[in-house]
Amino acid sequence: MFSNIRSLIFKLDPETAHSLAIKSLKFNFVPNIHEEEKNSSLFKTKLFNRDIENPIGMAAGFDKNAEVYNSLFKLGFGFVEVGTVTPLKQYGNPKPRVFRLVEDEALINRLGFNNLGAKNIVNRIKKNNPLGLLGINIGPNKDTKDRLNDYIECFRTFHDVADYITINISSPNTEDLRSFHNQTKLNELLKQLDLEKKTLNSKTPITVKVSPDIGDEEIKQISEVLLDNNIAAIIVSNTSDSTRDNLRNTQSYQKGGLSGKPIESKSTRLISKFYEVFNGRIKIIGVGGVDSGKSAYEKFLAGANYVQLYTGMVFRGPNIVNLIKKELKELLLKDGVKNFSEIIGKTK
Repeated sequence: MFSNIRSLIFKLDPETAHSLAIKSLKFNFVPNIHEEEKNSSLFKTKLFNRDIENPIGMAAGFDKNAEVYNSLFKLGFGFVEVGTVTPLKQYGNPKPRVFRLVEDEALINRLGFNNLGAKNIVNRIKKNNPLGLLGINIGPNKDTKDRLNDYIECFRTFHDVADYITINISSPNTEDLRSFHNQTKLNELLKQLDLEKKTLNSKTPITVKVSPDIGDEEIKQISEVLLDNNIAAIIVSNTSDSTRDNLRNTQSYQKGGLSGKPIESKSTRLISKFYEVFNGRIKIIGVGGVDSGKSAYEKFLAGANYVQLYTGMVFRGPNIVNLIKKELKELLLKDGVKNFSEIIGKTK
C-alpha cells in the first residue's frame, strides 16, 4: 500500500508529511502489520537484560514527543527510542528545516531539538505504559546557561520511566554540542551523571550517541571514557554534517544533519572501529542507512549488537521491520546460524 501512496506523500513538505505520519499512528490509521517472522528464534535477543523479539529499533528523532511509541512496537520494532527531549519546551530552528533527497534516499534536517519539554513528555509516558523496551534520548536546551546540568535534570526526570537513557552529544544542529566529544568534557559529564544515578539509587542504563564525523584519535579517547565510566552501550552514529560529495539532489547544500543511505558505509566503518576497541565490553547500536536485510546484516558483521533506523522508514514505509526480517532471514539461513548474534563482528 505504501508504494501506491508514496508519490503523494513525497509531494508534501517533509515536516508536514512527518506530522501526518505521527497523527496516522496516533489514531491507528496505519493498518496492522502481519509479521511472518514474529517470535522467530533467529532474531530473539536481550537488550539491557530485557528479552526483545528482534534487534531492530526505531531511532530517536521520529517520535520526539513520545506520542506513538506503542504504535511503533505494534509495527514490529524490537525497541523504540524517543526524543531528543530537553528540560524545557523549545521550538527548534526556523522552518524549513527538513529536506528530502529522494535520489539519494536521504534526509537533511536542522530541527534543533524541537520538543514539548521533559515535564510534558514524562507525564505522557506515565499515562501510557510502554508495550516494549523504551529508550529516552536527552539533550540540553539551546539557550541554557549550564548544559551539563540540563543532562542531569533530564536524567532525574526520566530515570524511573525509561528502560535506558541516551546522552545525545552528537547532533550537528545545536551549536557546539559536539564539543562533548572532547575527552575531558565527556568524562566530566559521565562522572556527574554517575553521581546522580547513585543519589537516585537508579539502575537505568546509560548509552552515548556519537557523531559519524569523528577521527581515529577521537574514537580511542571516547572509548577510554566510556569504558572508565561503565557505560552500557554506544549508539554509532548520529547524522553527519559532511559526506556531501556524492549527493545528487539539488538540496544537498542545505545545512544540517544528513541521514540515510549516504552515511551507511561511514557509520558501518565506525562501528567496526569501535567494535575492535571494545571487544564485547560495551554493546553497540548501529545506525545509518539501515533500510534492508542486507544493510542490517552488514552492521551486525561490523560489530553492531542491535540496529536502529528512521530515514529507512520514510523511504520504505511502515512495514520496514517485516521487510528487513524477511531479507535478513535469507542471509542468516545461508550462513547456517541459529541466531543473528552468531555473526556479530564476523566481518567477511
